[in-house]
Amino acid sequence: MKKPKGSPPSKSTDSAKSKRIVARARFVLPVEPEAGTPARIEDGYILSENGAIIETGAWNDSVAARINPLVNSNEIQVLGVPTPGECVPLLPGILLPGFVKAHGHDHESAIVGVARDEPLADWLDHAVSAFSGFVHEGAADLEQTLGQSPWRASFRKARLDDLVYGITTALVHLCNYSKYHLDEIADANAAAGTRIVVAMGSQDRNYDPRVLDSVDQALRRLDKGVERCASDRRVTVIPGPDQFFSNSPEMLVALKKWAAARGTLIHIHSSEEPRTTEWFRRTYGQSPVEYGASIDFVDARTMLAHQVVSTERDLDIISRSGAMVVHNPLANTILGSGMPPLLEMIERKIPLAISTDGPGSADNQNMIAAARLASQYQKAFHRDASLLPAESLLAMITRIPARMLGLDAGALKPGFDADYIVVDTRGANMTPTRLDNCLENLFWAANGSEIRYVVADGAVVVDDYRPTTLPVDETLRAIQELSEGFHQWRLTAPEIRAAGARQEEPES
Repeated sequence: MKKPKGSPPSKSTDSAKSKRIVARARFVLPVEPEAGTPARIEDGYILSENGAIIETGAWNDSVAARINPLVNSNEIQVLGVPTPGECVPLLPGILLPGFVKAHGHDHESAIVGVARDEPLADWLDHAVSAFSGFVHEGAADLEQTLGQSPWRASFRKARLDDLVYGITTALVHLCNYSKYHLDEIADANAAAGTRIVVAMGSQDRNYDPRVLDSVDQALRRLDKGVERCASDRRVTVIPGPDQFFSNSPEMLVALKKWAAARGTLIHIHSSEEPRTTEWFRRTYGQSPVEYGASIDFVDARTMLAHQVVSTERDLDIISRSGAMVVHNPLANTILGSGMPPLLEMIERKIPLAISTDGPGSADNQNMIAAARLASQYQKAFHRDASLLPAESLLAMITRIPARMLGLDAGALKPGFDADYIVVDTRGANMTPTRLDNCLENLFWAANGSEIRYVVADGAVVVDDYRPTTLPVDETLRAIQELSEGFHQWRLTAPEIRAAGARQEEPES
C-alpha cells in the first residue's frame, strides 16, 4: 500500500513544501506517543520538513532558542500570526493528527438531503444511481452550464468538505458512473493538497444495468488507474467492488487475485442493512461474509465497510481472517440500517475504524460527530458509560485507519507524514478546556466546526478557517447549480429500481 518516500510529489505540492513549518499549541495529542512522552502535552509543538514530521514534543527555552532564529531568518514558516516577543505563537487550541477517513464517496457531494427517510436500497436508487445517471447522461450540457466537468465539480466540493472537517487522508470509494472518472478525482485531490486511496468500483449483477462491468473491463480500469497515478505519491489505487450483492464470484475472485499480486488492500460494502442482507441470504443461501469467505475473498487485506448485520459466524470469520471493519454511524442511523455489534468486534480484536460514509448518506463529513455518535449509541444501548472513551475514539479516526491503509499517518511522531490540525478552544462550547479534559472536550464539547488550521503534506491548506488550496465561492456555486439541476430532473425522471432487493419488488 505505502508508496516509497522517494516517489515524485504531485505538482501542486512542490512549492508548498519548499520550507519547514512549525506549529505550537496549548495542547498536543500525539495519539501514539513515543516511550517516555506523555499522551497529552501542554504547550507543545511540531516541526516538519519536506512533508514529514521531524520533531514534536513540549515547547521549552532550549527549543525556542534553536527554532526562533530560524523563524526570524525566514527559514521556517510559522502556523498562526506571531505576536510581539513570540516568534512562534502559542495557539489557543488542540494540535492533533489530521483525521483519516477510511470510507467515503466523493461523488455524493451534490446529493445531500436527497431521498431522505428512505432505507438503503431505495436511497441508492433514488439518490446515488439517479444522480450519477443524471450527470453521466447530461455531462456535455452540464459542463457548458458549470464551466467545468460536473464530476470535477462534485469531487472538488468533496475535497473541500474534508478540509473544513480536518480530514487529511480519505479512502474514496468510486462506484456507479464515478468509477470512470479517476482523472477528475485525482486532479481534485492534487488541487486540495490532501491524500486519497481510491477504491475503484465494479458491479456485474443486481444493480443498475447501465453501469455493469465485465471482469476484463474492471481489471483494465484498475491497470489504467495504477498507471495514471504511478507518479503521484498522494494517490493510491486499489480494487473497490461496490457490494457483495452486486459482484459475482468470478468478479470478486479476479479482483482479489489482482490485489494479492500487487500487495494491495481490497475494499467492499458488506451487510449494510437488514432488508438487503436478508434478501442476499434467501437468494444465495449464505450471508455476504460467508459468501466472501467461501471464495477466499475475506482475509487480512480486506476492508469491510459497515458490516451492520453480523451473525456470530460472520464475526468468527472476520476475526479469524484478520479482515478490517469500517463503521459509519452517521449513515447507518440516518438510513435506518442499524448499528454493528462494535463491542463484540472489539472483544474479537477485529481492527475497527470510524468513518462518515459519503456526504449523500451521512449529510456531512464531520468525523468528530461520527465518533461521538458511535460512542453515545454504545453507551446508551449497553447502559454502560465506560464504553468507547475519548482515547479509543481518537485512535479510531486517526492511527487505526491510517494503519489499515498502510500509511505513516494518524500520529505525531518523527518520520510520519506532516498531516495535522488545530482545533480552536476559544469558543463558548470549548470553554473551559484544560490539559486534563482537552481530549474529552474534543468529542463531547466540540461540534466539528472548530478546526482552525489544517496542514497536509507539510503545507497549510486551511489557514485560520480559510481554505487556501480550493476556491470556496466557485466550488460551492458549482455544487448549488448542479444540485438544483438534479432536483428539476428528478421531478420527471423515470424511477430506477435496480439495487439489490428492490429488483424483486413489484413496481408501484
